[in-house]
Amino acid sequence: MKHQTLEQLQAIADVKPLAQSPVMTRRQRIERWAELLERHPGRCLGALAGTERLRLDARQAARADGSPISVALEDPLLKAAGLRNDTYGEALRFFELSDWQLHEIVCSCHVGATMQGKWAAARVRRTVNGSRFLAWLRTLLLH
Repeated sequence: MKHQTLEQLQAIADVKPLAQSPVMTRRQRIERWAELLERHPGRCLGALAGTERLRLDARQAARADGSPISVALEDPLLKAAGLRNDTYGEALRFFELSDWQLHEIVCSCHVGATMQGKWAAARVRRTVNGSRFLAWLRTLLLH
């Protein structure tokens, strides 16, 4: 294979840039993640162990094979939107979650070593919709 500059290639071919990555809002990214998890509700997913006890750098790099984050990474649409890997830190960045929100979704302290896809989907959806109790309490306090 011969290396050529872009200018050289343009002289012999019609070179077009790759399509732009899809622009997805935070809510759309999280909804897509929940939908992916719901496609296989009984799928056994791996939890991340003790995220709340890890040092920040170790927490950022934490991952588990077959985790809910791995399910998101398997999706071409989320990858095209910018999801780079299946680490805890990347999920924080890409889905714009707080540490506490992601901990609630993927940490083993809530479910043990594994969880079902439907359980993870419900937790992901809760990050967008909030809990019903909190919504009820907010309504009660504001009225």
